Amino acid sequence: MSTYQPPSAGEIRVAAITGAGSGIGRAAAQALLARGWRLALLGRRAEALEETAAPAPERCLLLPTDVADETQVRDAFARLRERFGRLDLLFNNAGMGAPACDIDQLSVAQWRRVVDVNLTGSFLCAREAFALMKAQRPRGGRIVNNGSISAHAPRPGSVAYTSTKHAITGLTKTLALDGRAHDIACGQLDIGNAETPLTAGFAAGMPQANGQIAAEPVMDVEHAALALVYMAELPLSANVPFMTVMATKMPYIGRG
Repeated sequence: MSTYQPPSAGEIRVAAITGAGSGIGRAAAQALLARGWRLALLGRRAEALEETAAPAPERCLLLPTDVADETQVRDAFARLRERFGRLDLLFNNAGMGAPACDIDQLSVAQWRRVVDVNLTGSFLCAREAFALMKAQRPRGGRIVNNGSISAHAPRPGSVAYTSTKHAITGLTKTLALDGRAHDIACGQLDIGNAETPLTAGFAAGMPQANGQIAAEPVMDVEHAALALVYMAELPLSANVPFMTVMATKMPYIGRG
């Protein structure tokens, strides 16, 4: 017997999505909108958030936010609470990388910016979501962190990005453990080579562990969005701690 429970007719569910202005965040947001969710969309560019919300703007709250800024994150979640009254899902999706290079060529400023967005940003948003989910009635909710394939295996020259994504796994495990007492589930979605503007150059070739440059296959970003929807709509009595969805032939299994 399946534990999958799609929303019942008339049921209102609320999600917050970071990095919602493009790529995986936009695809996930629009997949949830298609299933009737209300959304708080967080991203740095208001115009990009408007484009994401276009299929159902009346069900969206646009929150231009730098997730690395504690005050902006706190204010965004206060506005979310004022508008919707509760939160059922946080998708911690916002992320960035640094130019590919050896560690001695990476500036401390570049390192800190990647850590601030990918790790501290996820912490700040999870902290606000956790507090809201603990206090609301009925209590509980779900947090899904975007881990990336780099949470398991690095690409060459990616010390900052890969370090943060490994740290996201620790954040996921800790939230999954600490959330039990409050009916808060936490899982991690590791995505490989979803077709977005960030992967536009993959067909031209990417550095490989053996030093070669090789083209890499990509998959439709919709597959990543549907994976998120599946995790989001499970009952809180079930959880997917870790899910990997990737282009079948990308160089991950056996990388290196």
